[in-house]
Amino acid sequence: MIKLSDTQRILLAAACQRADGSIFPLPSGLKRGGGLTKAIVALVRQELAVERETSDSSSAHRSEDDLHFGLFVTSAGMAAIGVGEDVEPAEPPAIRQARQTAVADKAPSKIGTVLALLSQDTGVAASELAAATGWLPHTVRAALTGLRKKGHSIERIKRDGITCYRILGAA
Repeated sequence: MIKLSDTQRILLAAACQRADGSIFPLPSGLKRGGGLTKAIVALVRQELAVERETSDSSSAHRSEDDLHFGLFVTSAGMAAIGVGEDVEPAEPPAIRQARQTAVADKAPSKIGTVLALLSQDTGVAASELAAATGWLPHTVRAALTGLRKKGHSIERIKRDGITCYRILGAA
């Protein structure tokens, strides 16, 4: 379950009541400032709101030349405050598809790469981990220690006289 501040809930609820799902103009009682800005940034970061081009200048939060960009509630934002499925999502299908493609094309994280290499039966040398991740040797050792602290069982073995590591069990 997503934790939301009162300000975030107010912004999402007001956007859900608008036909276009726009967060702007701000509901009465909310004033621009640092707390409001942080709330909006958090909504975008959590993908509960999305920025897109709008022709309505009153719902714009920023403008570049003749283009106006507004913030709109997403279906995830609606679900976060318990708005039912009967409400049509404000996010166009083309944008939703592009986001899903971008997530699918996202490269694996470095720690994900380390876990994949450690899963090999023959193990992997620390130098190979450093080459695969671009990390320095002390960072590779720290990552292995971090994985152990998270509950992974990592075994040290010898392969052709070189110390290698492999994962026995996951957390």
